[in-house]
Amino acid sequence: MIIVLKKNDFTSVDLYLCFMKKILLLLTFFNVFWIFSQQKFSKEISFINDNDLYVSVVRDRYYTNGMFLNYRYLSETKKEFVEKKIFQWQIGHKMFTPNRPNVTSIDEHDRPFAGYLYGNFGITNVYKTNKILTTSIDIGVIGENAFSKEIQDFIHKLYGFKLGTGWEYQIKNAFGINFRAEYISYIGKDSSGMYDVSWVNTVNFGTVFTDISTGLYSRIGLKPLQKLANSIAFKTNLNNKNTNDVREIESFLVIKPTVSYAFYDATIQGSFLNAGSLVTKELIPMVFNLEIGIKFTAHRFHFGYIFNYNTSQSEDLRYTYGNKFGTIAIHYLLH
Repeated sequence: MIIVLKKNDFTSVDLYLCFMKKILLLLTFFNVFWIFSQQKFSKEISFINDNDLYVSVVRDRYYTNGMFLNYRYLSETKKEFVEKKIFQWQIGHKMFTPNRPNVTSIDEHDRPFAGYLYGNFGITNVYKTNKILTTSIDIGVIGENAFSKEIQDFIHKLYGFKLGTGWEYQIKNAFGINFRAEYISYIGKDSSGMYDVSWVNTVNFGTVFTDISTGLYSRIGLKPLQKLANSIAFKTNLNNKNTNDVREIESFLVIKPTVSYAFYDATIQGSFLNAGSLVTKELIPMVFNLEIGIKFTAHRFHFGYIFNYNTSQSEDLRYTYGNKFGTIAIHYLLH
């Protein structure tokens, strides 16, 4: 049998093949997306950067920059009351300046120049009762040995800003050791599963920061929210063969108001281990903090942007209506 195809028949066949290719490509895309969302990842690396540049191109003051490189991994051991145990290593740096980074006169320093460079180790226990306890320890240094001037010079050269002046008056060198505990208790969610609230409490104690805080962490989902034990919101999204959970797709808004009370801050008052700082200020103990932002997943990545606001943390500030800065976070999952 011989089949004769006319020109019009070829057109129909071509259109059909083209349509099938598009369907296959679409199915492949969703299949890949589904595969990534259904896999288990037990490790994560991340970089988080705080900077007032992320809320204003002209504001450069007070808590002006923070950089945090993290490596997190899930424990292989199982315990009766613990759903997950996660370990974290972090290298961090925080930088503080007066109302502007170019102050030549010591009388213009409404807040001390200061930097804190440290290494951190932390353990997170995610309990089956919808509670999380994270404990950690920092070991580092404040002062010239934190290299804050050099880091600021690098950032300013990168963006074409003027180099800072006045770092010779920064808080003097001192050893830093700090302990931190964070306790999160899940309060509940609405019937749609698109909104929930958790209670967050933190305690810092050490030679750099000593304070307590309490507040609420709310998620407003752009899709149904994941549970507390398997969400990027609480850094509990790691899984292995011992967990029932898998990688899930997430997208939600964050609102986190907190109130903190500071007993001691070496970046403002100077360290009690080295009383030679030329510029120091008195604390305003009670501070209100607000975080508003968005977090979402994309294959092995998840991203976040947070707008941060806090009321004044020390006396004699030139700008007394609080401080604002942005946070950008990039996380990448590993098997």
